[in-house]
Amino acid sequence: MNYAYSTVAVLLAYLLGSLSFAVIVSRVLGLSDPRSYGSKNPGATNVLRSGSKVAAVATLALDGLKGWLPVMLLKWFGADYGLGDGTVAAVALAAFLGHLYPVFFQFKGGKGVATAAGVLLGVNWVLGVATLATWAIVVFFMRYVSLGSIVAAVFAPLFYLLGHRGAWYVDNRIELVLVIISALLIYRHRENIAKLLKGTESRLGAAKAGNAANPGKPTGKRRGK
Repeated sequence: MNYAYSTVAVLLAYLLGSLSFAVIVSRVLGLSDPRSYGSKNPGATNVLRSGSKVAAVATLALDGLKGWLPVMLLKWFGADYGLGDGTVAAVALAAFLGHLYPVFFQFKGGKGVATAAGVLLGVNWVLGVATLATWAIVVFFMRYVSLGSIVAAVFAPLFYLLGHRGAWYVDNRIELVLVIISALLIYRHRENIAKLLKGTESRLGAAKAGNAANPGKPTGKRRGK
């Protein structure tokens, strides 16, 4: 392994992961900072509370892209620079940690679901699709986005291990990183877990008290008539 190139790759992956697209997209579209309303989480689900589906979809796609792209770049070009699966694993973790603890945004990031999905799709598209399908099935039947994310996080490392049956080569370093990512995802959902246990977690599609006020586009104080 070329440690100089590996270090540069990991650093660039972290910096890319540190781009909080929930905040960036909201600023570009003239919406309120997603850290100021709703769950205050800079992620696509909270951006959706602004009332802008365009902003939410753009955030989701870009957050996923920043997990997928560094992994794929290493897989495409890493061998030319003496970089193998060990660097792929390190880059995947760096991009994910960048989203959770972004250097450009006071180390206060999102929960990492979309970025983790991008990482999984980069590691192997079958792995990514299987994990996303797990998330979708749970959300469809249970109507809890957080529960779908938690269940998918649990199953992702298990799905990767199934690769030893011939779907793909299993690398222990990548498996370890997937376990770390899954553990961090579950940890970042600790408040959601508490709400699920109490029965107070919001279901997908449920009316939000603040939606009518459209927190993404503050209109200022109303004048009395």
